[in-house]
Amino acid sequence: METKILTDNQIQEAASILKEGGLVAFPTETVYGLGAMATNESAVKKVYQAKGRPSDNPLIVHIDSINDLTPFVENISSTAQKLMNYFWPGPLTMIFKIKEGTLSKSVTGGLDTCAFRMPDKQMTRELIRLSGPLVGPSANTSGKPSPTTAEHVYHDVHGRIEAILDGGASSVGVESTVVDLSDESQVVILRPGKISRSDLEKVVDVPVVYDKHLVGESEIPKAPGMKYKHYAPDVPVVIVKRPEDFAQAISYYHGKHIALLASQEIINQCGKHVAGAYALSQKRDVEAAANQLFAGLRALDDSKYDVILAEGYSSESGIGTAYMNRLQKSAGKHYFEC
Repeated sequence: METKILTDNQIQEAASILKEGGLVAFPTETVYGLGAMATNESAVKKVYQAKGRPSDNPLIVHIDSINDLTPFVENISSTAQKLMNYFWPGPLTMIFKIKEGTLSKSVTGGLDTCAFRMPDKQMTRELIRLSGPLVGPSANTSGKPSPTTAEHVYHDVHGRIEAILDGGASSVGVESTVVDLSDESQVVILRPGKISRSDLEKVVDVPVVYDKHLVGESEIPKAPGMKYKHYAPDVPVVIVKRPEDFAQAISYYHGKHIALLASQEIINQCGKHVAGAYALSQKRDVEAAANQLFAGLRALDDSKYDVILAEGYSSESGIGTAYMNRLQKSAGKHYFEC
């Protein structure tokens, strides 16, 4: 199949492909999603095939308005309403208990809950208005770094989907924060993102907690990214905790073809001793680093490199939590130890 690249004046064509049961990758402020009609089970199954993704991993349903929840969600709590009013459209995904029989097991993973998000990308919201709610897992080969440009999507899944709606580079660069609202007594963060725990606590009156449960092989995760290997290039990634440790790490891997994934400041200091580099930021800016992380992992995923030394940040708060969550998964929690 030929994969078309569509622009913002071809949204109607993209909607027609979706309504006919095809797949269209779409841009969001976080990463690109691989879209199919959420209520078309055969189309949803094609998403798993295109990604090479296990079919027990639930999908996020992308909507254009809160009214789009009505066919699926029985009850919207006051806590959920506060979060919607404050953060939607935006990089927050909320998990609700859904009405029985409204979405297939291909969407929910067989659970009685489903995740919903309203993306902050006007062209994608227009696409949803024309087509209806869309599932939209990241539009990459399963387990690999998520795509933040149309070119990344084309590299991974061209020939397996009908079209890619090109909306330029993603502005956030890491997937949305996922919260579970199926228990009304608390907000449970299942996946960190740009919207932090402290951001959520400013809006709601119930406790906000991180989920500490490790999903076993026989269990169905409630949200994407909780079970299977994620964000990993083929080249091994090693996290370097502090800027001052890069020189020692480079010395340790002497004789290897080393690539640096770090700030321009570190690259300027150490770049002459390595085979390649990708700048995440100018001077240790974690928000910029998060925006560029997946693009950098993709750019350095080249057989000419033996190892990628990646810059670590504090994971204690803010987007640093999301950045380190993704980087640790890409590295298999492998740190350079001085």
